[in-house]
Amino acid sequence: MPHTPSRPPEERPWESGWAPDGSRVPGTRRLWLAGALALATIAGCVTAIAMTRRPADEPSPSAAPSTTTAPPGLISYASPSASTGASAGPRRSPSASRSPSATRTAPATAPSRTPARPSATSAASEPAPEPASEPTADLRTVRSVNYPDRSWEVSDGLVRLTSSPDAFELVEGLAEPSCYTFATADGRYLRHQNFVLRAERDDDSALFAKDATFCPRAGSPSGAVMLESVNYPGRYLRHKNFRLRLDPYQSSELFRADASFRLVG
Repeated sequence: MPHTPSRPPEERPWESGWAPDGSRVPGTRRLWLAGALALATIAGCVTAIAMTRRPADEPSPSAAPSTTTAPPGLISYASPSASTGASAGPRRSPSASRSPSATRTAPATAPSRTPARPSATSAASEPAPEPASEPTADLRTVRSVNYPDRSWEVSDGLVRLTSSPDAFELVEGLAEPSCYTFATADGRYLRHQNFVLRAERDDDSALFAKDATFCPRAGSPSGAVMLESVNYPGRYLRHKNFRLRLDPYQSSELFRADASFRLVG
């Protein structure tokens, strides 16, 4: 087994001829790190300076050079020269470029909204025109005799006695000109169907014309009328439970009161 001599202590390398390795400089790694950090710091400073310093705007080729120039980074308060203002041209309003109606040519003279006043001589010679008279419809409310605070009203297509009456146009009978037909404001007519009075549209049939025609008869008291059906002679309109229906005549005081109405203009 070969004998390996022991390594002399580092404190006395000269005793046995051993010397430390001098090819590696102590602290080399630290020096490299310090150098890299310094280079990074310098590069960051250069980049920051380059970003903060912006080059001066170059003048437009079409614009004339200004007579006064200010050094970069300073604000010049000198007034622009006359040549610069003349070459810049008139500035257009942004509203004129956005609005499509701005390009239209306005009329030379706007029409006047107020009518011209007639002269004194023309006003004296020409008489003032009279207002045209509009035809007035014969509107009536049909009021009950024994319930004077209630009149006819169309509700859900049916005719009832209520305290908020409707006005009906009284026209000549569709089936008999000497009798009555009641028209509503929306163009419907009152007709009986299944002996119940209702408001419906005219279907231009003979049955509808007869159902919508009622002939006046003397009622009770004086001045009131009873309305007899054309196609059901002997049957009269009367209210029952405040609904209007067509019932045969009864010689009773209650029937005559229920079937008598006043046509109030």
